[in-house]
Amino acid sequence: MALNKMVILVELPGEQMQFSESDERFRIVAMFNPKTLSIARQAQWQQQKASKRDSPELQYTSGQPATLSVELFFDTYDNERPAGSKQSVFTVYMSKLLELTTVRSEKHRPPVCRISWGSQSIFFQGVLQQLDQQYTMFMDDGTPVRGTAKCTFTQWRSNESDLKKQNLMSSDVVKMWTVRRGQTLASIAATEYRDPRCWRRIADANGIDDPLALQPGVTLILPALRIPSKAGSR
Repeated sequence: MALNKMVILVELPGEQMQFSESDERFRIVAMFNPKTLSIARQAQWQQQKASKRDSPELQYTSGQPATLSVELFFDTYDNERPAGSKQSVFTVYMSKLLELTTVRSEKHRPPVCRISWGSQSIFFQGVLQQLDQQYTMFMDDGTPVRGTAKCTFTQWRSNESDLKKQNLMSSDVVKMWTVRRGQTLASIAATEYRDPRCWRRIADANGIDDPLALQPGVTLILPALRIPSKAGSR
């Protein structure tokens, strides 16, 4: 049974996002599988202002993209070529990683990558956020023949695909609201929560003491509030 190698599929040129598993120009295969993979993710929570509370309620505001960190090792010394004709590890392998941080003219950004490994198939999609290359062995003429690449990928998802995963019209999702002239907390609550009496939840979330002093142009946090279904509704 052949050893499954970790593979980085690089987004193909062009306006549409496409990948190819057969085009070697847009595949980076790990010469040696990494010993570890590190995936991290953060979520942003904001403390709600409330008096007489030892532990204020936390309101979820947004998520941060996940990051995947991996260290790859490449070598061109241990091959059948004579000592005087060893290939540069940068030219053969490392330059492909460096290209993942280079802006492409047709997209005005570096390419998106998909990372797969054996039965895991594609388990991460992202962009190369940070690349640290270190060369550890050289030939007499200075040709680098061994090196490591520390890669940090940041999760990437298009706005369209992300919106499909979210129901942003729901009142139980935190949103931002820019106040327009003539609006009040009660009218905003009526629009968002279908109940003007919920204005106090907005006031508490934004530390507003005087709801009548609301100024146009101010950005408010609309806290999540689950609206109970009406009796008999489906």
